Amino acid sequence: MPFDFKKEYKEYYMPKNKPVIVNIPKMNYIAVMGKGNPNEEGGAYQQAISVLYAVAYTLKMSYKTDYKIEGFFEYVVPPLESFWWQEGIDGVNYTDKSSFNWISVIRLPDFISKQDFEWAVETASKKKKLDCSSAEILTIDEGLCVQIMHHGSYDDEPATVALMDEFLAENGYENDLSAERLHHEIYLSDPRKIAPEKWKTVIRHPIKKR
Repeated sequence: MPFDFKKEYKEYYMPKNKPVIVNIPKMNYIAVMGKGNPNEEGGAYQQAISVLYAVAYTLKMSYKTDYKIEGFFEYVVPPLESFWWQEGIDGVNYTDKSSFNWISVIRLPDFISKQDFEWAVETASKKKKLDCSSAEILTIDEGLCVQIMHHGSYDDEPATVALMDEFLAENGYENDLSAERLHHEIYLSDPRKIAPEKWKTVIRHPIKKR
């Protein structure tokens, strides 16, 4: 059975429908950074996702090529994730999507080296006829966070975030959103195949003791 990060690390990827505090360890990601409305057809965000998956699947399927990765084991490509922020706004303004800055990421297994990553970017660019040079390796150490499973449309997230904020206030914590610690979403549903009311998204915020 291929290693599945979601199943092996349920505490990071499968929270309940109520807020929970977690300590997130340092992880490596394939990352593409950009700005703009994520819903724009063929826009920067959708292009970024194409690049992420091209590189991710090139690495996953590398064992079927002549390129061998040291320590490789078969695994399921982890879910798409994104970090979001807007200049001069505390929290998230969901009504102004054009002002979003984002870092879209897919987690990398620890055995992937910089050399392996560079091979995958070059190989994916050639095979897919897609410029993957915007992809980079990013190491993120999130630390202490609160997270919850959000069910439904992304536009309905404010109500779920309010539950998180209420939980923090009751338990002696507060949000610690900053230029370094960002609003984080993990997408467990494919919006192309599932109705919005059935979407499942992990929402994660950095926190600190009040």
